[in-house]
Amino acid sequence: MILLRLFWEFFQIGLFSVGGGLATLPFLYSLGSRTGWFTTAQVADMLAVSESTPGPIGVNMATYVGYTCAGVPGSICATIGLVTPSVIVILIVAAALNAFRNNRYVDAAFYMLRPASTGLITAAGWSVLVLVLADTALFSSTGALTDLFRWKNILLFAVLFVLTNWVKPLKKLHPIVFIAFAAICGIVFRLGGA
Repeated sequence: MILLRLFWEFFQIGLFSVGGGLATLPFLYSLGSRTGWFTTAQVADMLAVSESTPGPIGVNMATYVGYTCAGVPGSICATIGLVTPSVIVILIVAAALNAFRNNRYVDAAFYMLRPASTGLITAAGWSVLVLVLADTALFSSTGALTDLFRWKNILLFAVLFVLTNWVKPLKKLHPIVFIAFAAICGIVFRLGGA
């Protein structure tokens, strides 16, 4: 039963998350709160793993959730559920492309999908930003403004932002170098008790 539920939940996510892998994040937050399969913090971990492994983010996240819920069969069902709507839509679009290539209504519909997908991706990015850089739970319990921010995370974010955008020699480095740097910082912070 869990396998069918995984397929169905990810089929719906695949059907409505227009704009790519990051557009699946709002749907994953909703799925986690409805089913209890994973927490909001685990979504951030899934995103980190999905970003640092080969393949599309959405597919990686579906595979991750499916695996945590039902092992290898769960990962297969969730992944197939996520990609099935895209395959169906691509087949339909490919079959009808010549007939509707110059249709102004189709063109207008695709034009309006751009801001919708941008909004979904922005909402997902904002959620991740708040989750990583702010500690709202600690702030709620203490009320101290200094407890609202995760200062180590903000410092790491600022350093990586500067290095990847304004330091010319480092701009050419592969992103995996910065991912490895962040992982090393995390290990050092944990082992240092910070």
